[in-house]
Amino acid sequence: MESTLQGQLKSWRQHLHQYPETGFEEVNTSDYVASILATLGLDVHRGIGGTGLVANLTVGDGKRAIGLRADMDALNITEHAPARTHASRTPGKMHACGHDGHMSMILGAARLLAERRDFNGTVRFIFQPAEEHGRGAKAMIADGLFERFPVDAIFGAHNMPGMRAGTFATRAGGIMASEDNFVIHIKGRGTHAARPHMGNDPIVIASQIVLALQTIVSRNLDPGLQAVISCTEFITDGLRNVIPSNVTIKGDTRSYSREVQTLLETRMREVSEGICRAHGADCTFEYTHEFAPTVNSAQCVDVAASAARNIAGAENVDANVPPMMISEDFGAFLQAVPGNFIFIGNGDAAEKGGVPLHNATYDFNDDILLTGARYFAELARLELPGNHA
Repeated sequence: MESTLQGQLKSWRQHLHQYPETGFEEVNTSDYVASILATLGLDVHRGIGGTGLVANLTVGDGKRAIGLRADMDALNITEHAPARTHASRTPGKMHACGHDGHMSMILGAARLLAERRDFNGTVRFIFQPAEEHGRGAKAMIADGLFERFPVDAIFGAHNMPGMRAGTFATRAGGIMASEDNFVIHIKGRGTHAARPHMGNDPIVIASQIVLALQTIVSRNLDPGLQAVISCTEFITDGLRNVIPSNVTIKGDTRSYSREVQTLLETRMREVSEGICRAHGADCTFEYTHEFAPTVNSAQCVDVAASAARNIAGAENVDANVPPMMISEDFGAFLQAVPGNFIFIGNGDAAEKGGVPLHNATYDFNDDILLTGARYFAELARLELPGNHA
């Protein structure tokens, strides 16, 4: 049976890879996934948070329910894989993050559980749109996801190039960071480059701000905590011989708790406005919360690690992996219900599957599809134990 399932998973995954759709545009993707779930006999609900969907499978009389989540969206990247037979057929878009594989693994778990029916309760298969820009989870929650489809816990996963194929890694507490974006606009007074005393140079002011922002983590944050402040864009309206009137600094911050997010925002605002005030310049400071930190519940980590060990062996499971500063929309779900997020190795640098995420030559490693499907099915058996074979 599993060899047959592997072929099915690969077929699903490669079809999804050929027809990528980006955030909130996953209409055909949602149609394709829904048709498979309906064929498996699941109760499918569409249009949740836009293009999102939930499929329910109930076995026995158990009152508990869990959610198994997959993300659906692709990226605005042109795939560079001329020899790949299943390469993207949509110009300028590709599944460069492996969401095609995540969907296929959850579909595989649905098939395994629908056929074996070896649990007692309800499994909700949650297919989320618009993960890449941190909007889809919030949209589904705002559309009543957990009121309409309550769960006692939710579980998700992401493939990870650089990890040996088929291995697992998770941790209790913060496993991935929040992402907050900032825009700082400094308005000075432009002048001729040869007569700087006639103006108020916003480049000098903005440069002081960039340097001062780097002292916040080192001097305002408890050394036992973690955060990153990165200025990534420096935009002016100056020319070769024109000191500008305006400078815009853009960037993002990463951290693992709301308290640290608040500290970063407060101190960044104070530093930016204070330096501008000292130089007689105007300052506009914007700070937006894009991704919540992904914080795993200890009890759910135990279940996830047990499921992974049952599938891959204890030697292939790290239940205390160091946290990463990347971000994931799954964090918004974990602010509403307990759960766990786990990494599944896609292949190390020397293996198939070692190409980095968001790279134009990336491809999900089909060899781990069955491992992922079996892992999610095992989660249901452990969380919803029963003998309804």
